[in-house]
Amino acid sequence: MLMPLRKSLLLAAVFLGLIQFAHAASEAPLAPGMVHPGYEEQPGWFKNSFLDLREDVAEAAKHGRRVLLYFYQDGCPYCKKLLQDNLGQRPIADKTRKYFDVIAINMWGDREVTDLGGAATTEKDFARQMKVMFTPTLIALDEKGAQALRINGYYAPHQFGAALDYAGLKKEHELPFKDYLAQVAPVAAQGKLHADARHLKPPYRLDRATKRAGKPLLVLFEQKQCLPCDELHLDIFTRKESRALLDKFQVAQFDQWATTGLVTPDGKPTTAREWAKALKVNYAPTMIFFDAEGRELFRAEAYLKAFHVQSVLDYVASGAYRQYPEFQRFVEARGDAMRAKGMAVDLME
Repeated sequence: MLMPLRKSLLLAAVFLGLIQFAHAASEAPLAPGMVHPGYEEQPGWFKNSFLDLREDVAEAAKHGRRVLLYFYQDGCPYCKKLLQDNLGQRPIADKTRKYFDVIAINMWGDREVTDLGGAATTEKDFARQMKVMFTPTLIALDEKGAQALRINGYYAPHQFGAALDYAGLKKEHELPFKDYLAQVAPVAAQGKLHADARHLKPPYRLDRATKRAGKPLLVLFEQKQCLPCDELHLDIFTRKESRALLDKFQVAQFDQWATTGLVTPDGKPTTAREWAKALKVNYAPTMIFFDAEGRELFRAEAYLKAFHVQSVLDYVASGAYRQYPEFQRFVEARGDAMRAKGMAVDLME
């Protein structure tokens, strides 16, 4: 029994050392413009707060929202998953923005915070006051600054989305979150990219792809934890109308967080992650179309049902973007033309 005990103690010491290292790294001063190792960029729509939390709660309530405190630390892998896998999905990001003003608090930080009782403190002391033991920890505050829901650690996207609804719809007065989660039974994503045999294969020389085939290029930026990506591939792209339209493109699929090497349509070597960042891709799935010269023609980065996905594909494949600079005008004309032929048009099907 001695060896397992020694091994456990060694693992505990290593784990403690990693926590101390992350703590020290988070507190170490940096030169202007530098960021701590492991820093993960947060969405631009997070609230730029002066950290007077009483004012934040009142301001959010005035606009029909609540405050969501996001406690993080640099180098936290589950904070990274929250920002990428969860908030990297447009429906989840939109739901978060609808219900909450999100305020990020570094659990080791030194920025001044005016807490909910009006006392001046620091981020790290406020985190201790709130008994934050894990990152990420998210605390949804009600209109009086009381805790409506607390999430200690990372929730998978389907559970996180349910938690947003629970606190955003003020369900804490009706039933415990555990019971609500069982009641709504959210569906989990499949956790993988859905490759297609007709997609481009590595090496990804996208500068040559459109020239060789004489077709426009469709680049799909996705991620593994993504329910809308599952729907796109397992339902929308499998439909006969969608397949016929997809055949008019060269299609390349990338995980927007991966380091997959590629050459962009305009001939620049990079990785999928860096290219997605340069293109300001914020959500999965995002569809971006390029012409033979490597110029971006159009992009779709919203949650779309089948009719609108097919309209996007048709808009580029037919060249209608030249005639209709406004996509919505094309959608209306396309719908009218389909109805004139006796075809059913269901925008949400």
